[in-house]
Amino acid sequence: MRHFPPLPQVFHLGHHAAGRHRPAHHGVVFWLSHAALLLALLLIATEVSAQQAGDLKARYEQMAPQLAHSPFQKPIVLSSVDDTQHPTGEMHAVVDHDFGALAGALRDADAWCELLTLPANVKKCVVDDEARPSTLHMAVGRKFDQPIEDAYALDFRFQVVASRPDYLLVEMSAAKGPMGTSDYRMTLEAIPLDARRSFVRLRYAYANNFAARVATSAYLATTGRGKVGFTIVGHEEDGAPRYVGGIQGIAERNTMRYFLAIESYLDTLPAPQDQRLDKRLRDWFAATERYARQLHEQPLEEYLAMKHKEARRQMAQAAGE
Repeated sequence: MRHFPPLPQVFHLGHHAAGRHRPAHHGVVFWLSHAALLLALLLIATEVSAQQAGDLKARYEQMAPQLAHSPFQKPIVLSSVDDTQHPTGEMHAVVDHDFGALAGALRDADAWCELLTLPANVKKCVVDDEARPSTLHMAVGRKFDQPIEDAYALDFRFQVVASRPDYLLVEMSAAKGPMGTSDYRMTLEAIPLDARRSFVRLRYAYANNFAARVATSAYLATTGRGKVGFTIVGHEEDGAPRYVGGIQGIAERNTMRYFLAIESYLDTLPAPQDQRLDKRLRDWFAATERYARQLHEQPLEEYLAMKHKEARRQMAQAAGE
C-alpha cells in the first residue's frame, strides 16, 4: 500500500511564544499563501514541461532525415560520448506505439523493473513503494547464471518528472554502482507523433572513478577484447566497417540493450498475462541478435533457462516475505 505524508495543519490552536492567542485569520492567510505558492510552482512546472515537449518535437524534426535513413533498418539514431570518466549513450527513436499506451506503461515503476530484467546481467528487480520516491532495488552481475548473493546491488530512485497528454519524462538515478561506478542516470522522454507512433529519447550515463577505470581496462584487455559498439570510426582494408570500442562501445551496447528492452516490453503488453514473460524474453533476445556483432552473449536456450530460473527465484522470495 502506498502511504502519503499527512496534510499540513492549517489552523494553529495553541499560543504564540508570548502567550497571546493566534487570531483565526492568521491560519487562513497561512493556508492561502501556501496555496498560492503551490499554484505558482505548478504553473512553472507546466510551463517547463511544455517547453521540454516543444524542444523534443524540434529535435525530432531536425533528426527526421537521420531517422529515415538509419543504418539500423529502423528509425533509430544512437550516439555516445567518448569520455572514460562519464560514459554516456543516447538513443532517439520512433516507436510504433501510441503515446497514451506508452506513457501509461512507462510511468509505472513496476514496468521498468520488468523490462530492466531482460538484459542478461540484471538478476533481480524489486520495487519499494514505501520509499519516497519509489526505489528499484536491482541486482546486477555476470551475463551468465550465478547465485544472487554474488551479484551487486544497484538501487535506482524512480521519478515521473512530467506526465502530460503530449509529454512524458521519467528519470532514474543511483548514487552508487558496482566496482567503483557511481552517479547512474537513466532518462526517458517521449512525445506523440500521430495516433500510432511516438518519438522517444533514452539517455544512459554513469561515472567511473579511478578503480572503475582500472577494472574496465582489465576487462577490455581480457574478456571484453574484441567487443565493439555501433558507431563506425573507419574501415578495414577489405572495406568492412571498423566500430568504436572501449568504454564508448560499452555505453552504446548498454543503451541499445535498454532501448530494445523498452520496445520488447511495449510490444508484448497485448499478450495474455501468463505468456508475456516468455514472449518478452524471446522477443528481446531476437532483437539483440539482429546486432549479434555487438550484443550476442549466449545461446537462446541458455538465456531462457537462466531468466526463467531468476524469475522463479524472485517469485519465491516475494512469496516468502
